[in-house]
Amino acid sequence: MRISALPFLFVFSLWLSLPLPLHAQPPEKIYHTSLLRDGLITAGGVTMAVTGSLLLTNKDRLTEADLASINPDQVNKFDRWAAGNYSKKAQDASDIPFYTSFALPLLFLADQNARPHAPDIYFLYAQTVSLAGGLYALTAGLTNRKRPNVYATHAPVEERLHKYATNSFFAGHTAATASATFFTAKVFHDLHPNSPWRPVVWTAAAAVPATVGYLRLKAGKHFLSDNLIGYAVGASIGILVPELHKNNHETSWRLVPSSEAAAGDYLQGVALTKRF
Repeated sequence: MRISALPFLFVFSLWLSLPLPLHAQPPEKIYHTSLLRDGLITAGGVTMAVTGSLLLTNKDRLTEADLASINPDQVNKFDRWAAGNYSKKAQDASDIPFYTSFALPLLFLADQNARPHAPDIYFLYAQTVSLAGGLYALTAGLTNRKRPNVYATHAPVEERLHKYATNSFFAGHTAATASATFFTAKVFHDLHPNSPWRPVVWTAAAAVPATVGYLRLKAGKHFLSDNLIGYAVGASIGILVPELHKNNHETSWRLVPSSEAAAGDYLQGVALTKRF
């Protein structure tokens, strides 16, 4: 997965440009957002993405000597069956639901229940995208797991020696897609508590990233464990970001910006806290 700030910048620009709805009595807000706090959280996600991108850029690339010394037995038993997968057709097909998923929250612009809450919804979506992208980039930048297609002797050498050949953990396409689809389903769930379409929306939200994961597995871009973890990370972010910002939330769980000292440097990110 290539890290790009375009989805985040697009959503953030859309949020800034949305007109405030005119109502005699403003509707009760579903989500509570803070420009400072949530802006810092979103910036933390972007910071993680930038840091991860720098780590990815500076990774040592595989060589032909590396290819000559590897074999599928080096892969754990759970994932070994996928070592050697390669399909350019599946790789290209995976991009269709992946890129399409980013536009799904735009459907709320046609939803009368959502329009009064649109600034909060798209602010939270920007936060969701930044956190999902940031966690992927930082994790992939700090790990060196070879993709399944590196073990594919029938794959083109340029694919096996690609600069992203050691970015298998975890599945970025799957995580990003899950974050977008589950965010959309969660917001729909909150906006329409009595809708009979809720099960359909949640089923679709689960099926789209699962399809992306299957195609990435078939393409030789990720192992099954990479996809399972990517799916879990993306779905969790997509659900938790709006859930933790709901008004009248029964618990005091909150996402807050955080920074910690490590080896003389300060690392910026986010933390999940609970007030007792």
